[in-house]
Amino acid sequence: MKIYTKTGDKGTTRQMTGQFVPKYDPQITALGNLDELDSWLGYVAAIAPTDTAWVVPTLQDLQRQLYELQADISVPRHDTIRESDVAALEQSIDKMMAAMPAIKAFILPGGTPVAAALQYARTIARRAERAVDELNDHGQSLPAPVLHYVNRLSDYFFALARYVNWRADREETLSQQK
Repeated sequence: MKIYTKTGDKGTTRQMTGQFVPKYDPQITALGNLDELDSWLGYVAAIAPTDTAWVVPTLQDLQRQLYELQADISVPRHDTIRESDVAALEQSIDKMMAAMPAIKAFILPGGTPVAAALQYARTIARRAERAVDELNDHGQSLPAPVLHYVNRLSDYFFALARYVNWRADREETLSQQK
């Protein structure tokens, strides 16, 4: 089976509806950003050392949800992401943040390799959110849970990066020197 179709050779791609659109179409851009985030999470899971292996199932669950999120955006009448998924992210964020010391200044991304990679995931999530919001504002009305979920992702990765460092007993580097 060939994995190339040559249908994109002229700068277009086929949506799930069968319609051909430019590769820079807002939906294709949003899906591409979410796909990049999904791939990056796979990388983070792959580099997780034994002492951080506890994070791998969480990352894989998020990867599965990102596939559902992409389907909610691209497949007509596909409706998987719910407010309960948003609430689950919020509960996880709250639980992690409650376990750690309060933030007293901006935190520089870094720490353990996994935490630094999760901070990068946070930035990809923010870019994906901007693309999803643009898609929603300019042509494809998206369900509220999709918008809420993608908004919570960057917060989740911020909290998870801090939590990884905290569990590794790695002190955070603050933007202001003490």
